[in-house]
Amino acid sequence: MMERKKTTFLFLNESDMIKAGVLDTVGCTRVMDEMFALIGRGDYIMSGHNKNSHGALITFPEKSPFPNMPLAGPDRRYMAMPAYLGGRFHMTGVKWYGSNTKNHEKGLPRSVLMVCLNDADTGEPVALMSANLLSSIRTGSVPGVAAKYLAREGAESVGIVGCGVISRSCVRAILNNMPGAKRVCLYDIYRDAAEKFRDEIKAEFDLEYIIKDDLKQCVVDADVISIAASGAVKVRVEEEWLKPGCLFTVTGHAEMDQEFFQNNAIVFDHWPMHKCWLEESLLHEDGIESIRETISTYPVLKMFHEGHIREEELHSLGDIVSGKVPARKNNDERILFISGGMPLEDVAWGFACYEEAVKQGLGQELCLWDGAYWA
Repeated sequence: MMERKKTTFLFLNESDMIKAGVLDTVGCTRVMDEMFALIGRGDYIMSGHNKNSHGALITFPEKSPFPNMPLAGPDRRYMAMPAYLGGRFHMTGVKWYGSNTKNHEKGLPRSVLMVCLNDADTGEPVALMSANLLSSIRTGSVPGVAAKYLAREGAESVGIVGCGVISRSCVRAILNNMPGAKRVCLYDIYRDAAEKFRDEIKAEFDLEYIIKDDLKQCVVDADVISIAASGAVKVRVEEEWLKPGCLFTVTGHAEMDQEFFQNNAIVFDHWPMHKCWLEESLLHEDGIESIRETISTYPVLKMFHEGHIREEELHSLGDIVSGKVPARKNNDERILFISGGMPLEDVAWGFACYEEAVKQGLGQELCLWDGAYWA
């Protein structure tokens, strides 16, 4: 009779993750670059029938006859985001989180996230880790990969809209992939937030920093624009504000007219995932309108669904990184890059942090079983 196998896994709390380098935006951007190359080659799997779903989402009703059932509220949801990433990673994993804007009233972040990595062959847990920082850094690092491949030749000016946590990662990732950078313009509805942001980033990058009190003035001269703003005040950008050749990256929500999407090149982090959002929305009783407030690419998806944009006009960053699609037609082409976030990013950066944690002897080893009872 075969001896039953002991299964252990590594638990990494937030302090362990920090020591393992989870805040290293430069390292994360390199890992994201590697991940996009694998996606471009097709060495990945996400969930859903087409293997490209963002994940499974639980939302709550407006009303319920059950007194203990949670009710709908701002950004209130639970989500599981599973994926397999190949290459040297060869790892499955899932990001699991709950989110509620009212968490701030309880001294908690809006979302509470964890990532579990599992052996791709046996399914055994490899690591369970705190993932709030992981998720923020991987989100902000993706625009850095976009800047590396999509920014115009000679790009030197950056416009940052929204000076929150995600933008801190975005600007670091972009500047580390923009060797000609000379100046950074900042805009936030709260000027003190922009000032704090400037002081923090200036300590790392010796560039010219200009705080603008007007959104238009922040982006009008920028070669690379990063919008990672959230909140009640939605960011609206007019097409005529953007200079020829600029790269306009959106991590979150921004409003533009329909002509904006028709007149400029569009690159997604992963178009098949966004298309999957459309397919899933059409199964909802409210149709595509069910994703109006929750999916940042809703305007593009609606235009695609209605035939105003052709699929051959929509590209994925992985195809560009892997060399399947050219980055840009010319130096005057304006490119809109839209990122929706993928569980593949969590698996990639989570695995990199796990490897470093093992090297440093971080974390706590936990035992799932000495030998499975039903083996």
